Amino acid sequence: MRHRDPELKYCPVCDEEYRADIKMCAVCAVELIAGHEKIAAESVFQQKKVARSMELSVNDDLVNIRKGPLLEMKSLQQILAKEHIPALIAGEKKGNCGKGCCGTELYLQIRREDGEVAMEALAREFKRTTALDHHDLSHIRSVYDPGAGQTVCPACGFSFSPTTSTCPDCGLCFA
Repeated sequence: MRHRDPELKYCPVCDEEYRADIKMCAVCAVELIAGHEKIAAESVFQQKKVARSMELSVNDDLVNIRKGPLLEMKSLQQILAKEHIPALIAGEKKGNCGKGCCGTELYLQIRREDGEVAMEALAREFKRTTALDHHDLSHIRSVYDPGAGQTVCPACGFSFSPTTSTCPDCGLCFA
């Protein structure tokens, strides 16, 4: 956990730090929260995290949240462990296809009551590693239509004539 100054303000979305006289985040365009509020919220979050037991028992109601190869499941298990969420890697009863060409698919299991917190932690990690929260996704629903008079590139939002099969601005290929 990084040091927080109670006299400064913080963006609740991107976590950037601002002077006390600034009201809105320049990047996210959301209202900033006071440093003492941020410290209190993080303290409550930390207490909840530490209160969670890292031990799993046979009486726990476990649910599968992901299926995949061992390396991927171990990586996700480590992400959850950092958030103090216990996770178990379990195999299928039947194993693989039996031909020797398929790897064993494993399941990542967590307690049912940890499900929401675990999915939030995995979503945060996905956003962090893909840098999705640093990209303009406002044109993501745009569709290249070769029959239209003008079309919008879903990658960069550039408007152009569909006589070419690549975006003249970013080079995205539509062929």
